[in-house]
Amino acid sequence: MVEVNAGYPRSLPGALKIARLVVAFVTFVCFAASKSHEAFIALAVMEFVITVLFFLLYLLKLDKKMKFLFWPLADIFNSLIAVLFFIIVCLCAIIIKTTTGTLVGGVFGLLLVGLCIADAVLLFKKITFNKPRGRNVITR
Repeated sequence: MVEVNAGYPRSLPGALKIARLVVAFVTFVCFAASKSHEAFIALAVMEFVITVLFFLLYLLKLDKKMKFLFWPLADIFNSLIAVLFFIIVCLCAIIIKTTTGTLVGGVFGLLLVGLCIADAVLLFKKITFNKPRGRNVITR
């Protein structure tokens, strides 16, 4: 049976994921409506789908059940790769600005870059490296 983390959408990480979903969808709509280059549209769709999958992973607490991968680190890598691709693609879209939709999509894509960076920083702060965990802590 799948548990639902009802508090996740109201938390800061959940709100960031929802904001990423909305901005990625708006970016996709702008690029698709203006008949932009297929790479612009594909990148926006991929970001939307991957963010939906991570949102569902945390919402349904599947990250606790599927322990074969350290999900917060995978989410950080996803965010950083999205930042890299969106900076390149959105700057190209803004510079080319063949139509107003392409320009607006590029601006929303740069907004998405900021949200991805914020999400990655928030996730990175939650990860503990080389810090004692649990009951194995030795106190003096």
